[in-house]
Amino acid sequence: MTARNGDAPSILVVNPGSTSTKVALYSGTEESWRTEVAHAPEELGRYPTVAAQLPLRLKDIDEAVRQHGLQPRSLAAVAARGGLLCPLPGGTYRVSAGMVEELLDAPHGQHASNLAAPIALRIAQATGCPAFIVDPVVTDELSDEARESGLPSLPRRSLLHALNQRAMGHRAAAELGRPYEDLRLVVAHIGGGISVGLHDHGRIVDVNNALDGDGPLAPERSGSVPLYRMWRLYAAGRFDLAAARGKVSGGGGLVGLVGTADLRRIPDEGKGALARAALALGIARECGRQAALAGWPVDALVLTGGAAHDAALVRSVLRKVRWLASRQFVYPGEAEMQALAQGVLRALRGDPPALDYVGCHA
Repeated sequence: MTARNGDAPSILVVNPGSTSTKVALYSGTEESWRTEVAHAPEELGRYPTVAAQLPLRLKDIDEAVRQHGLQPRSLAAVAARGGLLCPLPGGTYRVSAGMVEELLDAPHGQHASNLAAPIALRIAQATGCPAFIVDPVVTDELSDEARESGLPSLPRRSLLHALNQRAMGHRAAAELGRPYEDLRLVVAHIGGGISVGLHDHGRIVDVNNALDGDGPLAPERSGSVPLYRMWRLYAAGRFDLAAARGKVSGGGGLVGLVGTADLRRIPDEGKGALARAALALGIARECGRQAALAGWPVDALVLTGGAAHDAALVRSVLRKVRWLASRQFVYPGEAEMQALAQGVLRALRGDPPALDYVGCHA
C-alpha cells in the first residue's frame, strides 16, 4: 500500500471521548490543525446507547472538516482510536465492516471509543482511502504466566492505555538511541485510570487491568481491593452490581477518598495528604512489581498521562522507584493523536504492514 502524497501523506485522525470528539489533520507526523468538538452531557444523554450517537458525531466532524477547508480526496488515510473489541496483539489494523458491526453492537462494553472506527470507515468510504485503528485499549500481549490468576475461571485480562504507553515507549527509546524492540521498559500511564506495563522487547507482556479493579488506586478507580470483604458487602445488600461497578470505576480512588479526581484541588494536608501518599505508593508498588518481573534494573522507567503534570506526585513516585531503572523519563499528558498518525504512517509504508481483525475465537 502506498501513500497518496509522497513522503508526507495527509492523515485525518479521529478520537471520540465521553463528552467530546478530537479531530486533527497530520501531514506525515506533523500536525496541520486540530479541533475538539464538545458535546453537552444533556445532549448525549438523549441517546439510549453510544452507537446511537454516530449521526451526531459524524455531522459535527463533517462541519469541523469543512471549516478547515480540507479537500477530502487529498486524504491518504483515516486513523481512529481503537474501541472495545476482542483481545488482540498491538499494532495497526484495517477497519472493516465486521469490526464496525462488532463495535456498534458493543458485546464487549459501551464506550465512546467504539464510535471511532465507524466514523473513520464512513469518511474513508466517502473519500476513497483506507481507515485504520492503532493499539486499541484491548491490546493483549500478556505472557502465559501473567495471564494466570488464582481462579482458573477468571484469567487476568489486559486492558490498558496501550496507544499512549506504546508511543511513550518509542519516545524513550529514541532518547536512549536504541530500538524500542531492544529494550525492557516500565511505562506508567497516570490518568483517571492508571495502567503500568512491562514492555519487553516490543511487547507489553504484563500490565494491570486499568478498568476492572486491578492495580493501584487511581483518581477515578478503586484499584485492587480485598475481594472477600467486597463479596460480603454485596451479599449483605450494601450495593447491587451496577453500584459495585460505579465504586470500582468512576467513584473509587481519589473520588471516593476526597471527593475529586482533580489533583489540583487536593490539598497537601489532612485527608488530602494521605490520599496523595496512597496514590504515589500504589503507583510505585505497581512499577516495582513490573520491574521485578523483568529482573531489575530495566532500561528505563517512563511516567506519562495527565496526572504526570503534578510535580509533587512525580517526585513522590520517583523517590520510591528511581532505583528500578537505569534512566527515568517523565512525559506529562498524552500523545494519542500523534500516535494514531504515526501508527498509520508506518502501516502505509509497510513497516510493519497493517493487520486484519478477525474477531473472537472460542
